[in-house]
Amino acid sequence: MKEAMIIINPSSGKEEAVDYKKKAIHNLEGYEVFVRETKGEGDATLFAEEACERGFDLIICMGGDGTVNEVINGMAEKPHRPEVALVPLGTVNDFARAISLPLEPEEALEVLKSTNTREADIGKVNDRYFINIIAVGALAEASFSATAEQKSKLGPLAYVVEGMKKMKEKQPFPLELSGEQNWSGDSLLTLIAMTNSIGGFESIAPEAEVDDGSLHVYIIEDMPIPKFLLLLPKILAGKLTESPQVHHLEASEIEASSSFDMKANIDGDEGCTLPLTVKSLPRHVKIRIPEGGSA
Repeated sequence: MKEAMIIINPSSGKEEAVDYKKKAIHNLEGYEVFVRETKGEGDATLFAEEACERGFDLIICMGGDGTVNEVINGMAEKPHRPEVALVPLGTVNDFARAISLPLEPEEALEVLKSTNTREADIGKVNDRYFINIIAVGALAEASFSATAEQKSKLGPLAYVVEGMKKMKEKQPFPLELSGEQNWSGDSLLTLIAMTNSIGGFESIAPEAEVDDGSLHVYIIEDMPIPKFLLLLPKILAGKLTESPQVHHLEASEIEASSSFDMKANIDGDEGCTLPLTVKSLPRHVKIRIPEGGSA
């Protein structure tokens, strides 16, 4: 019999993850199902490692983007990597959006019955892995300030609210990119995207596909606050690169450094400090998608 592991983060979203456990098990006909509930940071990584090492066929990740990130970090270096199914329960659920999965848990649970899959790239940054986005700059650091209560009430807008507060202390930083692509100058915000969905907005990085093998780098140069505010509609409309002060680079590997002490936001959480060595691992994980979905 096939084996599946459900990894639940009970604190994700509106804390309903455990309520969906019975339905998930019911929809996994033909599988012996094991349930692991996270209690703290890093637990999902350990559980995913266990599933890989024991040769499981499927991991069901029930949580938000942080839980998905931990699961991917547990799988990334293993020779055997189970298929992954997602039941999105977080604030933003960027990866689920990018791969066109249902965002409603009840609908996502139905995907467990599917036999259709899609391969997806993941990224490696220094000694850890990511699946959505790296962001560097004062605006990126705003996400560290968004409280659980804000995220529960406002959803993705929680990050926008904190970002607007950060605009008052806007500070550009010197950035140098090297490797397959080179750039140097003062940046207000720099994004390295694996997918098109950033902070719940699916049009910010329209060039980025989950399986194109590339890192998509967007550098927003330093500019006055009023000019940046005028740029926001273009950012949200997927026309970011139409501005002459925005640069789009594409690479499979790139290095980023700064003379400032800059901390990266990785998949929505506080990450490592620059310098960064970032590379794409093409089609490294297999994601279960709805029947009839685009593989």
